[in-house]
Amino acid sequence: MTSPQNPSTLRIDIGIHGMTCASCVGRAERALKKVPGVTEVSVNLATESARVVVNASEQIEARLRRAVRDAGYEPVAANAAIDAPSASNWAGFAPVALGLLLSMPLMLPMLGGLWGQHWMLPAWLQFALATPVQFILGARFYKAGWHSLKSLSGNMDLLVSLGTTAGWLLSVWLWLSSAPGAQPHLYFEGSAVVITLVLLGKWLEARAKRQTTSAIRALHALRPDTAHLLGLDGEVDVPIDEVLAGDELVVRPGERFAVDGVVLEGQTQVDESMLTGEPLPVAKTVQDKVTGGTLNGDGRVVIQVKATGVDTVLAGIIALVEDAQAAKAPIQRLVDKVSAVFVPVVLGLALLTLLGWLAHGLAFELAVINAVTVLVIACPCALGLATPAAIMAGTGVAAQNGILIKDAQALELAHKADVVVFDKTGTLTVGQARLTEVVPMAGTDAASVLSVAASLQSGSSHPLARAVMLHAAAQHISWPAVTQLQTTPGKGLRGWVDGGDYMLGSLRWMQELNLPLGDLADHVHRLQNAGHSLALLAQQTPAGRQALAVLAFGDEPKPNASTALDTLRTRGLRVMMLSGDHRSAALAMAQQVGLQPDEVISDVLPGDKAHHISQLKAQGHTVVMVGDGVNDAPALAAADVGMAMANEGGGTDVAMHAAGITLMRGDLALVAAALDISDRCVAKIRQNLFWAFIYNVAGIPLAALGYLNPVLAGAAMAMSSVSVMSNALLLKRWKLPATKAVG
Repeated sequence: MTSPQNPSTLRIDIGIHGMTCASCVGRAERALKKVPGVTEVSVNLATESARVVVNASEQIEARLRRAVRDAGYEPVAANAAIDAPSASNWAGFAPVALGLLLSMPLMLPMLGGLWGQHWMLPAWLQFALATPVQFILGARFYKAGWHSLKSLSGNMDLLVSLGTTAGWLLSVWLWLSSAPGAQPHLYFEGSAVVITLVLLGKWLEARAKRQTTSAIRALHALRPDTAHLLGLDGEVDVPIDEVLAGDELVVRPGERFAVDGVVLEGQTQVDESMLTGEPLPVAKTVQDKVTGGTLNGDGRVVIQVKATGVDTVLAGIIALVEDAQAAKAPIQRLVDKVSAVFVPVVLGLALLTLLGWLAHGLAFELAVINAVTVLVIACPCALGLATPAAIMAGTGVAAQNGILIKDAQALELAHKADVVVFDKTGTLTVGQARLTEVVPMAGTDAASVLSVAASLQSGSSHPLARAVMLHAAAQHISWPAVTQLQTTPGKGLRGWVDGGDYMLGSLRWMQELNLPLGDLADHVHRLQNAGHSLALLAQQTPAGRQALAVLAFGDEPKPNASTALDTLRTRGLRVMMLSGDHRSAALAMAQQVGLQPDEVISDVLPGDKAHHISQLKAQGHTVVMVGDGVNDAPALAAADVGMAMANEGGGTDVAMHAAGITLMRGDLALVAAALDISDRCVAKIRQNLFWAFIYNVAGIPLAALGYLNPVLAGAAMAMSSVSVMSNALLLKRWKLPATKAVG
């Protein structure tokens, strides 16, 4: 899969099969970096994929795939693991079952010893059982280990193949060199059981990986394969890939919308929970937007297609989640550095263990077994899975709850935040102008002036015009037709209503026309101080212009704004508001949502928002910026973590590209929820790294000192990977935290 970065570069995603540990990741990255034109490489063990940024050239993707194969791995489609049919829980278990069947008899002496019995299989039978496990079931370790040696690097497969081969060869030598009739103690069971346990661990790991990609699979499953195209001959079922923008589609009750579009006929309720996390269905009628992947309710609707394929909202969401799961968190860089030197160090420690025990007079066979144990327990499988497994699980469950995490860096930085800055309009507020107050001149009826105002505005698409008409309709006030309507851009309207000459416009326009305010002056002053936008209605009379009423417009805070801000404060965060409004208007809104004057930054031009964010960062703060529109994009990019909040007013796509996290609905509680999932993800990463390191840090000395045997070492090594994956999967149980007001 490729996508453009800029005209001269490409981003290419390649699936890689055969990687087993953190060292494999490093080897694959080094192989890809050697390809001419490659500028950036990121290989992910959990997703078994590579993301490569290259300079565009002929056959570059083929050369990258060849480099992967030459490194000893199999290049496959980037999303092969996701697009593959859902496998059963027991898929791939056959080699493990065969290994268990052949290895269990070899364990009889160990099991018998627990009850004082001395069971021992003949040497030839031990050889016959262990050899197929060693060289048939274990062939994958030899193949991968050989490629590792050829590239002068090490990985888990090299350690397993060296360790188990040493145990097998030692057993063969002891058997063949023993006196006739003697029954020497052999170590076939150690090699066979270690290989079986490693295969079991890899099978459990693969099963867990399938669960971590369940969110992506669920998103892919939302896309129907066919659509009902409405043509001259009625409804025709066509493959979704053949649908074009502008087509008209029929969506029946209970079906999913195949593409993004606008409703042309009918009305229905739509379940958008998989995209937004919002459980309540949303009413849709003519001219309302619908999103591909959402579930139609009980109404039959006809929609006009607005976006298909990669241009749909669902495709964008899938791309964002895949990007986050493929990316590396900053903490992973430390792991990569450690893994680069880990295997050579382990080989050195195994050699020192062998020589040390021989120097202390221990029998050669026991010294070899101790060295083999060091090799087996040191396999760094869990080390490579610790970070990506947690990121995959965390970003997946976040997406299911309407939180799209664009990159791993945003996920890791969000938990460090100490300041959250909100844009005002559309983020803290509803973002739609509402007519909040109508003050008529003394002796004038409020209903009559509202009727005239609605009449003048009936031909306008301005947000304030819509607010006037909605308010009039809510008051059950009808309005007559307007004639001779004239518009003065940026100032207002003039027209004839019921034989009268009326004007409706901004306070500045009326001041330019020298309109006397009379007893409305005090109301104008009061409403301005309260932060309202004002319009004046006036009438042209033989005696001159006469003011009739002042109309006050204002935005409203979102219903849960105060509660959401209080929730953030309980997390120890400082909350602030950034607004382009003048000071009085900004403070008026701040008071409604519970912000103090020192938490308000006002009179900010759109281009200066990023500057204020940079100033906070310069003071040592880790800043989260929450915004919703095009004018917020620079500030979202400037913040340590940008959160773009989806809205109905447009501009969200630009904000999404600038932000590291996208909130798919305008619920302010999602801000705290995003920080919470970040906390939990980082905690899981740290826990996983602790367990991955502790197995090695504690296990290697115990193995070197002879307190472990290869079987126990193999079990511990397998369990390290399983424990890391299982711990990461606990994130799938995360739910949106309840939001409670404080005080």
